[in-house]
Amino acid sequence: MKPSLWRLRASPGGVTSSSAVDGCRVLPLTRCNPIASTRRRLVPVRAIDSDLPHPIKEYEEWDSWTAKFSGGANVPFLMLQLPQIILNAQNLLAGNNTALSAVPWLGMLTGLLGNLSLLSYFAKKREKEAAVVQTLGVISTYVVLVQLTMAGAMPVQYFVATSAVVTVGLVLNCLFYFGKLGTTVWGLWEDFITVGGLSVLPQIMWSTFVPLVPNSILPGASAFVIAVAAVIMARTGKLSEEGVRFVGSLSGWTATLMFMWMPVSQMWTNFLNPDNIKGLSPITMVLAMMGNGLMIPRALFIRDLMWFTGSMWATLFYGYGNILCLYMLNCTSKSFFAAATIGLISWIGLALWRDAMAYGHNSPFRSLKELVYGP
Repeated sequence: MKPSLWRLRASPGGVTSSSAVDGCRVLPLTRCNPIASTRRRLVPVRAIDSDLPHPIKEYEEWDSWTAKFSGGANVPFLMLQLPQIILNAQNLLAGNNTALSAVPWLGMLTGLLGNLSLLSYFAKKREKEAAVVQTLGVISTYVVLVQLTMAGAMPVQYFVATSAVVTVGLVLNCLFYFGKLGTTVWGLWEDFITVGGLSVLPQIMWSTFVPLVPNSILPGASAFVIAVAAVIMARTGKLSEEGVRFVGSLSGWTATLMFMWMPVSQMWTNFLNPDNIKGLSPITMVLAMMGNGLMIPRALFIRDLMWFTGSMWATLFYGYGNILCLYMLNCTSKSFFAAATIGLISWIGLALWRDAMAYGHNSPFRSLKELVYGP
């Protein structure tokens, strides 16, 4: 329910002892009160929009639109994964299992774990559209892993463990969203994804720079020990309230950082092997830019810094960043690059402008300030 104030107006039919107008107490309607010249009572009337902290109509309209944009991100994200699923199926039917070895199952697994962690984050915030996006991400990525296992490109033991985690994760998130799951079980699940995310993220970041750095599992193992210690301390009351909240937010942030690291890894690969960028599809990068960009208005509207940071980063550096690399290496046309640039700038500008209107701000920078520092 949107915040509202109430005015009072006179109407016939009795006496009201007291009421409130704009937070001030009104004197009883008696002969001692010179304002009450007749026996009339005051009844509440909705305030006009100018009395509200933000215009009701613009606020509700933009609330509805941002939710629709967030849900619409399913289309470009699904189109990103669908061609790979179809190609894998064709190779499997043709008996060309070797072709599926080109798909990195470890990278796919990392993306799946990131989707699962963000699914829990959005389920807890009751952001239905964003939760559906992450659910489809989990399912579509899992289908690819099934295909890779059938081709022998993914070890069976890892697939079995992944299947168990995906099944349990989807069931628990569904039960929690509909209020059918206890807080104890949900807390254990959050601890699990916190430890998993903190263990995987440093290992991915380290592996990006191999062979410039030694190939080692030390980053992941060290992070695992730290994560387990942090969770235990949080659950046993060894941390302050700020510390407990920080540990509770780690699963969402680590999942976001996983996705934020993807463009860094891709650009590092482009830097080391410029010729490899020719294998990137400009359409694929546009779809990635669109999918993440559609979630920016919603993240800004609900003042979710983590969601906004991840979506904006992926839009600029994964989608548009790779389009820029393709253009600089003459792998795409000038008109294609110009259209992508104009579209991106226009979309971000629209999101900032409409958000400022919805909240009644004079400047879009006020929205960004509230996003970082709070209202």
